[in-house]
Amino acid sequence: MESSHRNLTQQVVHELGKKILNGSYKVGDRLPSEADLCTQFNISRTATREAVKMLTAKGLISSRPRQGITVVESKHWNLFDVDVLEWVLLGKPDLYLLRYFLQLRLALEAEAAYLAALYATEADLKAIESSLVRMKDATNGMDDTHEADIDFHHSVLSASNNPFFIQLKNFITTALKVNLRFTNRMIAVTVEEYQAHCDIFEYIKNKNPQAAFDAAMITQRATLAIVNKQIEEQESHTT
Repeated sequence: MESSHRNLTQQVVHELGKKILNGSYKVGDRLPSEADLCTQFNISRTATREAVKMLTAKGLISSRPRQGITVVESKHWNLFDVDVLEWVLLGKPDLYLLRYFLQLRLALEAEAAYLAALYATEADLKAIESSLVRMKDATNGMDDTHEADIDFHHSVLSASNNPFFIQLKNFITTALKVNLRFTNRMIAVTVEEYQAHCDIFEYIKNKNPQAAFDAAMITQRATLAIVNKQIEEQESHTT
């Protein structure tokens, strides 16, 4: 019974979370009352309250007496939460959210490459090299472009041997997938991109942290510049 109760609560959390992230409920919108949610999902008041508490903890809503349940600004959302990241992918992330992802990646991944050059083990280096083999195969259409790219970035994060960086793998995965959604890219990894990743690996392997940092920064800034240009074009059309 307890397990069933918990599953019903999680179902409500996921349904409402997805609706918030896909824009069905926008910032400032009021969600149905707890009583209405009970009826809508055919669950108990206790299960509904737990769902509201969970969504509040994830930073998506605010629930106050006489004010109801309200969707809060995205700056309060816990974007490191696994569920929220999943809903981002299921929803309709905009260019601004993509830019936020990329701005954080800019800081994280360059530093991860720097740390990897200092602390990577032989096993770490083999993992990065293996991901490069996948990327090389992807240039010829012999491996999945998206998964090969994600594998490389995961390997560098792991090679930093910093537990905080390593635990950001879900965030980096989502950022990459959101980026791919906006570019609508289905083509293989280009030779130039493959070589840029090889350069990062060589600097890590040769224990040259500053060069690894700089190389990673170049690739991240190039992607961010593309998104910034798209945002400028979008804003010019709305003014």
